[in-house]
Amino acid sequence: MTITIRPEDERTIVDAIRSGSYETPDDVIGRALQLLRSEDEWLGENKSAIDEKIERAMAQFERGEFFSAEESRADMGRRKAEWLRERRG
Repeated sequence: MTITIRPEDERTIVDAIRSGSYETPDDVIGRALQLLRSEDEWLGENKSAIDEKIERAMAQFERGEFFSAEESRADMGRRKAEWLRERRG
């Protein structure tokens, strides 16, 4: 099998090795594939729940129940601040 790596991906691999986190390009690619498999597995296990949430969100949107961009940013800011408080103890 021949694999062509895009220049930006090659830079990412080189940077990962330079950071000391990985020793070889194979290590970097192996970790990336492990994460891909893990993500795919998680998505497969949670497909029904994700589909339900999307359907619920679409129904809310159709009813006009949604935040403006500004409201969304403010809501995410509040959620992030709460999450950070919980992490700190």
